[in-house]
Amino acid sequence: AKEMLNDPELKELASMDLEDAKEKLPKIEEELKFLLIPKDPNDDNNVICDIMPDASEIIFYDNPDFPVYIKDDDLSEYPGRKALCHWHDDIELIYIIKGEMNYHISGKAVLLRGQECLFVNSRQFHYGYSHLQRDCKFICIRFHPKILGGSPAVYKDYVTPLIENEEIAYLHYDRQSQNRQSIADAITSILRLKSEMEEACELEIISILHSLWRFFLLTCRDSLSPNTVPEHSDLILQKKMVSFIYEHYQEALTLDMISSAASISRSKCCIIFKQYLQQSPVDFLNKYRLEVSRRLLADTESNITEIALSCGFNHLSYFSKLFFREYNCTPTEYRNHIPGET
Repeated sequence: AKEMLNDPELKELASMDLEDAKEKLPKIEEELKFLLIPKDPNDDNNVICDIMPDASEIIFYDNPDFPVYIKDDDLSEYPGRKALCHWHDDIELIYIIKGEMNYHISGKAVLLRGQECLFVNSRQFHYGYSHLQRDCKFICIRFHPKILGGSPAVYKDYVTPLIENEEIAYLHYDRQSQNRQSIADAITSILRLKSEMEEACELEIISILHSLWRFFLLTCRDSLSPNTVPEHSDLILQKKMVSFIYEHYQEALTLDMISSAASISRSKCCIIFKQYLQQSPVDFLNKYRLEVSRRLLADTESNITEIALSCGFNHLSYFSKLFFREYNCTPTEYRNHIPGET
């Protein structure tokens, strides 16, 4: 297995188009078939195919022609009660129904409490996780900015100035915010419309999103300017290193390799990871490998050694130790008692 993963032809495969790679190396496709797992759109917990190579998240809308994702969820449904760090073009709205959740947006931390709301701007590096390991029930709405553009002029004048302003990473509406309740009501109304699925409900959802956008735009009007603010250089470097890890997690990565992806020193690399992700580069790498291994245990019949090696772990004992530390069970126990299955 180690020889297979270090094969120079396999490394070449990583830079090739999938169809070309299949024609060139059919034997490797067979050997690695346990890595080529199709996305199940009904599986909310699938983490392998939800992330693009640049670490941006793929949003699976209920209707691809209507780019809005609407869902109420429990944080306990996520492994470790934590989501993977990612970004996407979509705007994200969060409303906390019950409990509390920590949220990190481009290196800034926010504690969301019950009845509070959060607006996360487009292409911001973010993730949420539990506060004190407690559960949290919340509503999440994601929508692509293009749904707001009735015309090129409208998009240019009222959408672009906000989504391209890096100074506005997020807006937090806490319990003391004057308009918090109106935003909360709008988010819950969108969820209700999705649940009831009345005829032409999409029109009302779009109307609510337009009203919310006008409110966000007017709230930020003093921060908007004709010249957009460039993305912070350290955040760009962080995205490069995370993207490198997501693309190469199967390989024997080192701190030098991760830092080289952003052309910075190892010490600078560690500082940036600590600033934006509150963990070391190696810890982040291992946690992502464990996420991938968790899905492989659930979705394939590959043995545990194959899964460990395919995720970049060279020693089964080390893989098992980290897996137990993260999920409080061994890989075998997890496979035999997969959450949601009997």
